[in-house]
Amino acid sequence: MRMSEFFLPTLKEDPSEAQIVSHRFMLRAGMIRQSSAGIYSWLPMGLRVLKKIEGIVRQEQDRAGCQELLMPTIQSADIWRESGRYDDYGKEMLRITDRHDREMLYGPTNEELITEIFRESVRSYKDLPKLLYHIQWKFRDEVRPRFGVMRGREFLMKDSYSFDLDFAGAKQTYNKMFVSYLRTFSRMGLKAIPMAADSGPIGGDMSHEFLILADTGESEVFCHRDILSFDVPGDDVDYRIDQQPVVDKWTSLYAATDEKHNAAREEELGEELVAARGIEVGHIFYFGTKYSKAMNAVVASPDGQEIPVEMGSYGVGVSRLVAGIIEASHDDDGIIWPEPVAPFGAGIINLRAGDALCDTTCEDLYSKLSSAGLDPLYDDRDERAGVKFANMDLIGLPWQVVVGPRGLENGMVEIKSRATGDKQEMTPDAVLNKLMAV
Repeated sequence: MRMSEFFLPTLKEDPSEAQIVSHRFMLRAGMIRQSSAGIYSWLPMGLRVLKKIEGIVRQEQDRAGCQELLMPTIQSADIWRESGRYDDYGKEMLRITDRHDREMLYGPTNEELITEIFRESVRSYKDLPKLLYHIQWKFRDEVRPRFGVMRGREFLMKDSYSFDLDFAGAKQTYNKMFVSYLRTFSRMGLKAIPMAADSGPIGGDMSHEFLILADTGESEVFCHRDILSFDVPGDDVDYRIDQQPVVDKWTSLYAATDEKHNAAREEELGEELVAARGIEVGHIFYFGTKYSKAMNAVVASPDGQEIPVEMGSYGVGVSRLVAGIIEASHDDDGIIWPEPVAPFGAGIINLRAGDALCDTTCEDLYSKLSSAGLDPLYDDRDERAGVKFANMDLIGLPWQVVVGPRGLENGMVEIKSRATGDKQEMTPDAVLNKLMAV
């Protein structure tokens, strides 16, 4: 993409309404624009990151054996009355009435709807287990939406739902999703710590939040320092095998949010205890037969009896992750995107647009990087060098390739790592080889 053609409305100054780093940089880097309180339009730069994150989430769900479907944003109030949650959910639920006076709602979550789909489609234990997921926009009418997309009213979520015959099967599924989440966040360059959590309005008695550590996190968290060095399962993970040993390892050491923290553990753990700030990016629940009993989602067991299925729910805040990654990876100049989620693989800066040699070199690099699938952003604008450098640091692409007449006198260009600030001079062909090897 050429910068001269790209819709990128950056801002020089920090917006007054932005209270945290991610909100400030997302507005300044032209990623989002507010439509109304807690509701944002995603501009091309922001949407590219959102799609990268969505893609990683989808790949890891598929790897774990989940099957994707898509449920609507608008749901009938009737199924929520069946579960008993329609009146209990509170004012966060946006309730509406259609032209036929039917009561509807903008879905804040999908336990009821997926249970309805399941009960109409599955009859026998032979069809279990089932793991279904979708990635869809949701709405919760936060009384005080704030911090940009970190706590908005409309947000993109991945929800998985599991259906098993008994607790043993449900626990194995829970473990599978636990490991899948470790891998998902790791692939985004994040260290997510699973911590025992309350289930809230979704219900259930087994639940973990996944929190990434960031200085500007929304809550205080505590964990044993050794957890930070635990290895995440690799690509050879076999989900046909119960992942209980992995779960046992990750839950063997102390980890708690401020709500769950036992202050007595501070003295016990001493220097081994890490106190930090955390941002919740995922939450998994086992809630047994809470919804299947209420909504009569039953299957015929091996002995012919009808029994309610055991269920679980597993959420990832896809749009929240965009902000979370920025909170965990930035400096004073802007965002520092981990390569797997970066909107572009590299930025090419032409220091003297209109100079024949600079233009030719940049065009050649742009063509070759594009052909290699590295998806570069080429700043071909007739702007001052300082403006180009500032914009490129702000938007945070992993690599910057700087092409100027002085370096080209010796056949060299400069490549800079956004994460480390390290700079090297090398030939354009060497740049191509380096980026292809990353």
